[in-house]
Amino acid sequence: MLISALVLGLLGSFHCVGMCGPIAFVLPVDRSKTYKKVFQIGMYHFGRLLSYSIIGLIFGLIGKGLNLFGFQQQLSIFIGVVMIVVVLIPYNKFNNYNLSKPLFKLVSKVKSGLGVALKKKTLDTFLTIGFLNGFLPCGLVYMAVFGAIAGGDALEGSLYMIFFGLGTIPLMTTAIYFGHFLKGAMRQKIQKAIPVFVILIGTLFILRGLGLGIPYISPAPIVEITGSSMNCH
Repeated sequence: MLISALVLGLLGSFHCVGMCGPIAFVLPVDRSKTYKKVFQIGMYHFGRLLSYSIIGLIFGLIGKGLNLFGFQQQLSIFIGVVMIVVVLIPYNKFNNYNLSKPLFKLVSKVKSGLGVALKKKTLDTFLTIGFLNGFLPCGLVYMAVFGAIAGGDALEGSLYMIFFGLGTIPLMTTAIYFGHFLKGAMRQKIQKAIPVFVILIGTLFILRGLGLGIPYISPAPIVEITGSSMNCH
């Protein structure tokens, strides 16, 4: 599970650059001193990992509850179908609904906090920016959250999100150092690749829920052996 989270972060960090890249590009790092720049970038990533760990803890608890009721396989199939359907439906169709309206105020506050933090250069600035960055709406983070739920435990859910965050660090760090290489045409290519990536992950969630007996991809469900079935005559 943790390895899959790391791979998800590594492969999906192209999406992170497309969505969160603008924040990385304008991160107020001190480019005159290498050691200070490295420390500031490290604090930014630590802030993101901290927020991801909290998110994973919360959804890991939800997964634990679902596991107790035996709904995890059905949930995996449902999540996979939703991912694919959302990608296939044209974006402008969602403009007719205000399903996310209740979240607008919260997102607005996070963005306002980011705006204030980006104007500062104190020691805690980069930790704050990273922490708030982790709570911004992001399709890739949602996919990682599904993995945290599948973990079925608060600790595993938190670790899953941390490993996912670790996987995003290499490319996000590259964006901070060489942001100008990831603008314009490159960002457009990244955006076009995102739906394909989402459909692939959605398919994997469906296969996982079906329990087809395919190692690592669709493991067969564990059958409990009752006392009566063990009796031999």
